[in-house]
Amino acid sequence: MIKQFRDLQLQQMDALLKTWKATQLSVRPKSGWVRAIRESLGMSAAAFARRLGMTPAGVRKLESAEASDAITLASLRKLAQALDCELQYALVPRTSLVQQVKNRAETVARERLRPIAHSMALEDQAVQEPQNKLQLELAIKDLIEGSRRELW
Repeated sequence: MIKQFRDLQLQQMDALLKTWKATQLSVRPKSGWVRAIRESLGMSAAAFARRLGMTPAGVRKLESAEASDAITLASLRKLAQALDCELQYALVPRTSLVQQVKNRAETVARERLRPIAHSMALEDQAVQEPQNKLQLELAIKDLIEGSRRELW
């Protein structure tokens, strides 16, 4: 039952992230989204600072922090609210989570089988390629079905 829940959780997260993956997001402007939106609205740094209850220098500092990836999510959320924007945040995997688990299981299985195959070859007991492939597939299956913590 736990394995079924774990697999369902993985598939549901993949489905949720598929929407984000399909969305072609624009590249962040060089000056950052906050400053680009503020300037597009024709809002000065002073006016923005008044909305936030801070100094224009504080606004410039936060805008620079966003542009250099040094801003906190809490600060970015506050700036977005002041611009009447919604902050959306997501980690979008390059490949599906299911595929990442499969790839990692294969890597771990190969690492585990390599010393065994090497020792057997030294003792002139090397296994033929079809058996090697089968052994690898079984090891991958065991890793995927077992505790995923062993993958990492």
